[in-house]
Amino acid sequence: MSENNAPIMPAYVIERVMQKRGRLRIFDHFEPHRTALVIIDMQCFYVQDLQPALRIIPTINDLAKGVRERGGVVAWVSMTAGQDGTSLWPLYHDYFFKAENGARHRDQLSPGSPGHALHPELDVQPEDIQATKTRFSAFMPGVCDLHEQLQARGISNVAIGGVVTNFCCETSARDAMMLDYRVAMVEDINAARYPEDHQNGLTTVFQSFGDVVSASELLDDLMRPETKS
Repeated sequence: MSENNAPIMPAYVIERVMQKRGRLRIFDHFEPHRTALVIIDMQCFYVQDLQPALRIIPTINDLAKGVRERGGVVAWVSMTAGQDGTSLWPLYHDYFFKAENGARHRDQLSPGSPGHALHPELDVQPEDIQATKTRFSAFMPGVCDLHEQLQARGISNVAIGGVVTNFCCETSARDAMMLDYRVAMVEDINAARYPEDHQNGLTTVFQSFGDVVSASELLDDLMRPETKS
């Protein structure tokens, strides 16, 4: 987002960011061939009854097409919570859910379950990366091979979308920055159950982990020559 068009953030956040770094945007430009659009958890289990997630599917598809056309990479990351009736994250299922809800999460997010599949309206192409994770973050070492796949393609910039903004998307953005990726959260291809949750996820990233941009701004950035200060 340009310096003249601040993200929709609380005034105190804008003030804090300007005091800290003196500008709203961190990165002027993402080199297309070093950029991946990373879409998190757009699986039937999460998306089918979540209207904000269903509404962002056309924008995700349009942005994915634009990123590919500019020479970037698209990566689809899925949550895998169980395998053959066994939890791959027992602490989460045993302590953070009622028993029946934990079993549902585990089983619906197991390979072969209808809930585990990416939503059928997503435009997934054969050349795209697909990765699976067993924790919230797609960049947590040892639980997802996305980092290794991106490194093999020379990716240093990631633009993140999917569900939900303030859980897996935000957590992935945080960890990507910790691994020295240049990060942007794409506000109109992230979704959460409540507007406040969506806002909170974006606000956290904006303060210390990466930029917050729209899909159209990301495409513009990918076409803009890099400027040197």
